[in-house]
Amino acid sequence: MTNPLPTGATIGILGGGQLGRMLSVAAARLGLRSHIYEPGANPPAADVAHATTTAPYDDAAALTAFARSVDLVTYEFENIPTEALDIIEAITPIHPNRRALGTSQDRLVEKNFLQGIGLNVAPFADITDAASLDAAITTIGTPAILKTRRFGYDGKGQARLKSPQDAATALADMAGAPAILEGFVSFTAEISIIAARNPQGEVACYDPGENIHRDGILHTTTVPAKIPARLRTDAVLLAAKILNTLDYVGVMGVELFVTPQGLIVNEIAPRVHNSGHWTQNGCAVDQFEQHIRAIAGWPLGDGSRHSDVTMENLIGKDMDKVPALAREANCALHLYGKVETKAGRKMGHVNRIT
Repeated sequence: MTNPLPTGATIGILGGGQLGRMLSVAAARLGLRSHIYEPGANPPAADVAHATTTAPYDDAAALTAFARSVDLVTYEFENIPTEALDIIEAITPIHPNRRALGTSQDRLVEKNFLQGIGLNVAPFADITDAASLDAAITTIGTPAILKTRRFGYDGKGQARLKSPQDAATALADMAGAPAILEGFVSFTAEISIIAARNPQGEVACYDPGENIHRDGILHTTTVPAKIPARLRTDAVLLAAKILNTLDYVGVMGVELFVTPQGLIVNEIAPRVHNSGHWTQNGCAVDQFEQHIRAIAGWPLGDGSRHSDVTMENLIGKDMDKVPALAREANCALHLYGKVETKAGRKMGHVNRIT
């Protein structure tokens, strides 16, 4: 893209969940329209988008019409079928690019990429059968985590091995899907950094946030993270290295383990990220606007933090706390408009200015 997207242009968003919803709001604030493509009926993003297409990802006619109705396409989640992307990209640009998406869709490809550009990752091995798992356990040891190479999120598609005796059960949990064994990393904290890059090669990074998980789902992100200044610098530099290597356009979340030996990259997400929600109330330009700016070819916004923030996810029955949270001082509510409350389902989040 050589020219910035003008106001009034339309951004197509694959996926109609909460991230698509917040991207749509950010686009509207910049005078841009959004068109959601989502297989499920009545998605959260449809409430705030200019248009919505409800169709499966194998509907070539719907994909073609969607692509022709927008000026460019982005996405709120990684696991989009390649065939759907092929149809769209023949008509209109996709940001972030296919290389970034392909790298993040497969944990083995991702680990090899990160290691290949000189970044530290946990010990890992490709698992294809029981023999390869036994060999990997011999090399990597236990405790370890067996993960599906694709389609895992929020702790799904994972099995923990406390000892070699857990191998058979863990492998059965993968249900025949290609897998990867990752060695246990002894870390003092888990942090993530939200970084953005536009087509002109301009890079902007937010302050790293410190993450706490419960049952494999992010519970809180707190900024500033309790890490030395040198590690904040290291996090920014490695995030910029990933973005520049991929010729990336958009916002990316990079999850990191803090260890005595330095930072280890856990995974990358080529999209706006749950751990970046704090930016909505801690920065003048949040991650959602930054993503829209980047893919639209606009100058990136100022990502500096003006407040300390703790973001807390509202999951399942946490919605019962909303009346009390609405009365709480220095607490910003962000609800996703999901009608049905389910255990483990992200219903919203709060940002507390601390």
